[in-house]
Amino acid sequence: MQLAGTILSLLFIVIVAYLLYKKYNAQAVLLFSGLFMMVFALILGFKLPGLKDPTNLKFFDLFELIKESLSSKGADVGLMIMTIGGYVAYMKKIGASDTLVYLAMKPLSIFKKTPYLAASLVIPIGQLLFITTPSAAGLGLLLVASIFPVLVSLGVSKTSAVSVIVACTVFDMGPASANTALASKLISKSNVQYFIENQLPLAIPLTILMAVVYFFVNRYYDKKENHVAEVVDTASLKSKAPLIYSFLPILPLVLLITFSKFFTIFHPAINLDTTTAMILSLFVALIFEMIHKKNVSEVFSSLKVFWEAMGKVFATVISLIITAEIFSYGLISLGFINSLVGVSQDFGLGAVGIGIVMTVMIFGASMLMGSGNASFFSFGPLVPGIALKMGVDGAGIILPMQLASSLGRATSPIAGVVIATAEIAGITPYQLAKRNLIPLTTVLIAMLIFHFVF
Repeated sequence: MQLAGTILSLLFIVIVAYLLYKKYNAQAVLLFSGLFMMVFALILGFKLPGLKDPTNLKFFDLFELIKESLSSKGADVGLMIMTIGGYVAYMKKIGASDTLVYLAMKPLSIFKKTPYLAASLVIPIGQLLFITTPSAAGLGLLLVASIFPVLVSLGVSKTSAVSVIVACTVFDMGPASANTALASKLISKSNVQYFIENQLPLAIPLTILMAVVYFFVNRYYDKKENHVAEVVDTASLKSKAPLIYSFLPILPLVLLITFSKFFTIFHPAINLDTTTAMILSLFVALIFEMIHKKNVSEVFSSLKVFWEAMGKVFATVISLIITAEIFSYGLISLGFINSLVGVSQDFGLGAVGIGIVMTVMIFGASMLMGSGNASFFSFGPLVPGIALKMGVDGAGIILPMQLASSLGRATSPIAGVVIATAEIAGITPYQLAKRNLIPLTTVLIAMLIFHFVF
C-alpha cells in the first residue's frame, strides 16, 4: 500500500510539473492534483490530514479541508499578505516609494557602479531582521516595499532585487521561530541556547557565502538576459511628495522591530503583529496626506487603491498559497513523506550518512510542498530516535535539517514568500525560484561539507 502511495505521489509530481511548465493555470492544477491525490489516498485506505471539524463523510471532508485552508490562510497569513500588498500599492499611489528612492539614492550613489554589491549586502542585514520578524512572507513583502525600489534604481533587475530579498529569509532561526521551537524541544535545549550554540555558528559563515554567490549569479544572469538598468530621474521623484513621506514605506518595519519581544523598552512589553503594524501605518499615511493635500474627500478616495490591491493580492497570491497547501496535503495523504523517511532509514548508513540524506530529502520536500514548516515538522520528530540509535548528539543531525527546510522553501515556486514577493515585484514565481536555485543549492552543499566534514 505504501509503495502504491509513493508511485502515485511521484506520478502526480511529474504531471503537475509538466502542466505548470505548459503554463496551465497554477491554482487549478495544484487544487485538482491535491484533491485527486486525497481521493486516491482514501481509496487506498490512507488517512487525510487532520480536520478540526470533520463532516463524518470522507467525500465531504475533502471540501471541508479546502474550507479550513481558506479560513486559516485567509484570516492569518492571507490577511497579512493582503494588507502589505495594499500598503505597497498605496505607497506608490501617494509617491512615498519614489521619495524613499530619491533620498536613498544620495548616500547609495557610491554603489551606482557596483549595484550587485549593494544587493548582496541586503542579505546579512535582512537575515538579522528576519530573526526579529520571523515571518518569511511578511518580511519579504516589507522589504519589497522599502528596499526593492532602491535596488532597482541602482541598476539591478527586478529578479535580482527580489531574489536577495527572499534570500534574507532562508535561515529560519532565532528564538521566535516555530522551527527553532520544535528543534530545541526535540534535543532538550532552550530556544535561546539552541540559537546561540548551534544555529549562529553555522548560519554566519553560510550567510556570508550566500551573499558572495548571489553577487556573481545575479550579475551573470542579468548580463545573460540583456538587462538594461532603469534610468531614474531623481528630480521628478522629489517633486511627487514631501521628503518626510520617505519614512512611510519603512514605518511598518520600524514598528515591528521596536514593539517586539526582543526589546524591553516598555514594561510590560508591547507586542505588535505585522497586520496591525500595516493598518496603523496606513492611518499614519492617511494623516500625512490630509495635512499635505488639505482635501479630505480626495484623501478618502485614494484609499480605494488600498482595497483594490488587497483584492488583487487575494486573487493572485493567496489563492495560489491555499491551492499549494491542498497539493501538499495530497502528498502527505499518500504517505509521500513517510516514504522518504523510510528510504533514508533503509540505506543502512551511519549518523553522518543519515544526516546528509535526511537534510537533502527535507530540502527537496520543502521545494515540492512550498513549506519549510510542513517538511520539518514531518521529518524533525524522527531525529531523537535516530540519534539514540546511533549514539550521537541529536543537534548534529537536526540543525542542518532545520536550515535546509527553509532553504528549500525559497527555491519553490509555490512557497508563500516566493509567490507574494514575486507578484508585488512584477515577476513570476518561477523566475524567482529559478534564480534562487543555484545560490541556495550551493549553500546547501557548503552546509553539508562544513557541518559534517569539518
